Amino acid sequence: MTRTLRSRTLRSRTAARGGAAALAGVLAVTALAGCGPSGATGSGTGDPIDWKLTETTAAPSGDIDSFTFATYAEPYSLDYAYAFDYADNSVLANTCESLLRLNPDFSLSPGLAESFEHPTPDTWVYTIREGVTFHDGTPLTAADAVASMSRHLDPAVGSFWFSVYQNVKSIEQTGDREVTVTMTGADSQFNLGMGGSAGVIESAATLAEKGADYGNSTGGVNCTGPFELTSWESGESITMTRYDDYWDDGLRARSGEVEFVFMADPTARINALKSGSVDGSWMVPMEAVATLQAAGTGDVLFGMNTAVGNIVVSDLDGPLGDVRVRKALLLAMDRDGILQAAYRGVGETTDVMTTPSVWQDASDAARTAAFDDITSYDQNLEEAKKLIADAGAEGAELTYVTAPISNDFAVISQATVAAAQSIGLKVNVETVTPNAYTALFSDPSAREGVDLFYTSWYLSSPDALEMYSVLRTGDFSNYGGWSNSEFDAILQEAVTIDDPAARSELTAKAQQIANDELPWLPLYQAPISLYLGERITGVQPSIAFMYYPWAATIGAR
Repeated sequence: MTRTLRSRTLRSRTAARGGAAALAGVLAVTALAGCGPSGATGSGTGDPIDWKLTETTAAPSGDIDSFTFATYAEPYSLDYAYAFDYADNSVLANTCESLLRLNPDFSLSPGLAESFEHPTPDTWVYTIREGVTFHDGTPLTAADAVASMSRHLDPAVGSFWFSVYQNVKSIEQTGDREVTVTMTGADSQFNLGMGGSAGVIESAATLAEKGADYGNSTGGVNCTGPFELTSWESGESITMTRYDDYWDDGLRARSGEVEFVFMADPTARINALKSGSVDGSWMVPMEAVATLQAAGTGDVLFGMNTAVGNIVVSDLDGPLGDVRVRKALLLAMDRDGILQAAYRGVGETTDVMTTPSVWQDASDAARTAAFDDITSYDQNLEEAKKLIADAGAEGAELTYVTAPISNDFAVISQATVAAAQSIGLKVNVETVTPNAYTALFSDPSAREGVDLFYTSWYLSSPDALEMYSVLRTGDFSNYGGWSNSEFDAILQEAVTIDDPAARSELTAKAQQIANDELPWLPLYQAPISLYLGERITGVQPSIAFMYYPWAATIGAR
């Protein structure tokens, strides 16, 4: 897999405009970026994989001197303001920490903020933890938190996480260990974002000293996590060593050292896992799972995910502006076949854009409304053909853009062509470079003349409202310009509600509207994959590996 998934300049402009949701941009092309071309690393068989979700692995028998993990790409940066991809965050999570901690079960707990308060609807107050030191030995202070958070508001920085801060009026130190964030209005989502990269705290002195070199292979980082960055060999690897003065005894690193090896070639990566020269890797190509299982040198595990595979409808001025055509296309899709061909049956089809994992604090009524009281789009060609006839859309032509990124991209584009043809539509497929594909998410001009493209969209906070926020009228990530006044009103009210159960009932209504109008066409949800070699154990397979210090939990098997 080539490292062509991070058009940072484009995405930086997107964030600086202030209209993008916190999780737009690269989400489409990175969720399965570790996958290689079909058959490239596996046995070539399409046999279903026997799988189950794993919550945790066996506790380590003891510490280990070191281990290695392969990553499909070199991080663009370890600057938390630009840490948006899997490759970036899977490394950053082990050396830098946030005000709150997003745990493997997707719950939030205190992090560098030992507590927080919400004294008025438009203020959040964080008490900074005592006794924490940066890796250079200097103490963590409230001033460091103010400096770190304020960077997201600086247009010159162009933070990819600006949308988390888009309603922030001010960030001030209001006590020796106290930071107060004042909003322009009630915003329940801000605090939820403090468990991810948007909440990372760095030394203010380091930020000032390193300047433009902060977070790159020259300047590095100086954070508070269980590992400290000790070397970055550009194009090769990053090495981190255990920070012995780490504040949290419960997450003291079990390994003296961890090396992240950059292996863009999926075949080389899988061969390294099989041989044991690399101990583990996230996001295992599904076509390689059978090969790795047969090798007997480790375990392929599947964990909780928040991503849903969707086809984005990016032009509502054309035939897809008629909801009947959108529904017809989804009804014509063989989604079970897609799941089998792209993921060897790992996962399940879905009619909505969120997974149950982000509805944990929802009320029972909201979960029922969100997942049961919805329209099912099981394949039904006769109904689909009738909708096309009613819409007068027979013979309409659509343009679908794809890229040679991974097997699922090819499978979904081919399935869309077949589905359209079966109901009297024609889909013309345009294949672009991965960089050009990334531009679809950050440059409106790149979407001109494009009707459809694929995304796997993950959430970084434990609230489904995050997903539907990107579909508000005028939001930068609302790529098709879909608009529904009832939907917008629901979201506007929901964001002001602190109680997650009450908020979830409004979010469920938003999910029902999206399920009925299909601004995007939901296809499937699949778990995150992980390979652990026979030397190591202790990690919890979960999409939270992007923000939780997972490497610290790994020790000797």
